[in-house]
Amino acid sequence: MKKITFLLFLTLNIGLVSAQSYTTPNNGTSYDLDGILNLSASTLNYDGTAYSLSEDLTIASTDTLNISTPETLNIAADIRITIEGTLIFDAGTDQIVIQAVDETAPYDGFRFEEDSEAFIHNTSITYGGGLKVITPNFTLTESFLSNNVSGVSTGAVVSLSNGSPLIQGNTFTFNDLPAVSSGANQSVSATITGNFLEANGQANQNRPQINMGTTGADTLRITNNTILGDVSLDQVGGIAVSNFTGGEILAIIDGNIITDNRYGMTIAGGNAFVYIRNNTITQNNTQNLPNLGGSGISLNSTTDTQNIIARGNYIANNLWGITLLGEASIDLGTNEITDQGNNLFSENGNNGGTFSLYNNTPNTIQAVWNCWEEGVLFSSAEEVEPYIFHLTDDATLGEVIFNPFDCADLSVSSNQALQVIVYPNPSRGSFSFENTQDFTQMSIYTIAGKKVKTIDLQANDNQVNTQLASGIYLLQFKKGNQHAFEKLVIE
Repeated sequence: MKKITFLLFLTLNIGLVSAQSYTTPNNGTSYDLDGILNLSASTLNYDGTAYSLSEDLTIASTDTLNISTPETLNIAADIRITIEGTLIFDAGTDQIVIQAVDETAPYDGFRFEEDSEAFIHNTSITYGGGLKVITPNFTLTESFLSNNVSGVSTGAVVSLSNGSPLIQGNTFTFNDLPAVSSGANQSVSATITGNFLEANGQANQNRPQINMGTTGADTLRITNNTILGDVSLDQVGGIAVSNFTGGEILAIIDGNIITDNRYGMTIAGGNAFVYIRNNTITQNNTQNLPNLGGSGISLNSTTDTQNIIARGNYIANNLWGITLLGEASIDLGTNEITDQGNNLFSENGNNGGTFSLYNNTPNTIQAVWNCWEEGVLFSSAEEVEPYIFHLTDDATLGEVIFNPFDCADLSVSSNQALQVIVYPNPSRGSFSFENTQDFTQMSIYTIAGKKVKTIDLQANDNQVNTQLASGIYLLQFKKGNQHAFEKLVIE
């Protein structure tokens, strides 16, 4: 019996040694990285250039981790930072870098507990396990998140759980998971605005780059984002907002550019009140299977409780323009004088057919004063019919009321977001750009997310000499809350 007791104790003791961690004293103190180093030299070390974290770190409920200078923090494989108190990453115009010690061995990521607070600004977060955000008190701005994998966060790079967090002006690229998500059984009314997303979902799962659930009584805002897909991924969509739990969706989806995904956006489930306005939704057909996807906008509901209002969108080169399934419904314009749809469709089709709107429901759809095919000046309703699938094509379906219609006053330019032309590209280090949008600042990032230069732009001065090494860079142009992005190749 004594031998058995000894062996059991030894096993437990080994387990404790293998799970080393450090928790701050919980005495109401604000610590920078030097402060953590002084508290526990076994947890953190400094080599004169960068800090390295080798043990799990917990910031206790009354304590703060505050990095206000442009530090680099390297984190060892599988190590997690848990915030029970407050985290502040903000070095102003200088960038904070959080990265794995070894890019092939990601750290576990950040977990923000329910009563914690987080303010993250201008921070590069790469090769980790994402941010699991349980707190509603979360702000992420002007940061770069790239090449993160499933770790503490399994739903997205930033996985939200409740409240009204702010995700603004960030860049998400080449992450294994979606950029931002919330749980199906959680109510989150985030503001997700002015972000640049490219090729997230590298694991190629059936998840969109922004994947949100119910919102509760407040409003989800997904506005002015650029969401570029990876054409090699045949499962990843652009935006989804879904209600699978009997909750409620209140959302505004405005001013986004969504291209090269499996589909543009989808609203799934009832009890949904959503504005979809002034989005540019193009070429979302990476799977190229019309029976499984490829819609610019797809709506699906088992109950007739969707109130979706779409105005001023540009929907082009998808397999389908807008598809309605089950008991879904959409308002595309109700009055030719006071409530015009002003949506512009162009070359949405598959298998030899053109489908601007496919109403596969029994519901009557109001859809007046839209342009059903760009560049075509229709002279009669009969000429519009081939672009709309509804009652006249199948007697079991509802009618689309699309007359009157017009294309004369709609153009692509009215639906496009800010863009910049950079030339020559590739370049040898010097380049010019057309600053027709009067941008005031340009930042240059490496493809790994490190900010290497910020330039205040002057009127009539559009030439830049970077003197950077050969490689691929991301240029971010800013004017207030507006952003534009462009890749630059330096040979």
